[in-house]
Amino acid sequence: MSDSTPFVLILYYSRSGATADMARQIAAGVESITGVDARLRTVPPVSTTCEAVDPEIPEEGAVYADLEDLRHCSALALGSPTRFGNMAAPLKYFLDTTSSLWMNGALIDKPACAFTSTSSLHGGQESTLLTMLIPLLHHGMVYAGIPYNETALLSTQTGGTPYGASHVAGARSDRSVDEHERALCFAQGKRLARLARALHKMRQEEKA
Repeated sequence: MSDSTPFVLILYYSRSGATADMARQIAAGVESITGVDARLRTVPPVSTTCEAVDPEIPEEGAVYADLEDLRHCSALALGSPTRFGNMAAPLKYFLDTTSSLWMNGALIDKPACAFTSTSSLHGGQESTLLTMLIPLLHHGMVYAGIPYNETALLSTQTGGTPYGASHVAGARSDRSVDEHERALCFAQGKRLARLARALHKMRQEEKA
């Protein structure tokens, strides 16, 4: 990855692996666009036990995000399983540490999207996606959902919304991301990368 190449930060929290799988599909969509890279990052869990300390590097999967990942990204895809119709606490905890970026306007005019996974079909996917975009709007980001020219939106029987990609994991969280859900993740990553490339160029021209 070149330091000068715009990148999409795919920032997620995953407990059972479904959200992580979606993140990888979004990354594939991002990297299908020439001139844009994907950077996968996750966040550590939070604990009610103050003494609980996780290792600095996860045993597997993406490394933990820091504020510099957000500061320098050209776009953001934010992913979380649903917790009572909202994002999971670890992701919310990380976003609550981004006040310095907000004060400096570091994310203004950068495109963003959200994605989520639930155990049940009507388990709060859309409310989760809508509430996830609130901090992104406070940061001045440009929200990008999934338009209906993506035909998988019309044929899916499980996940997939115009507000962002989604997945139904099943009561035991063991249902794999299906064909339509994967297609929508890929499409969302591809759209985000196209917007990232265009808006990155616009910001560079404004600085010149």
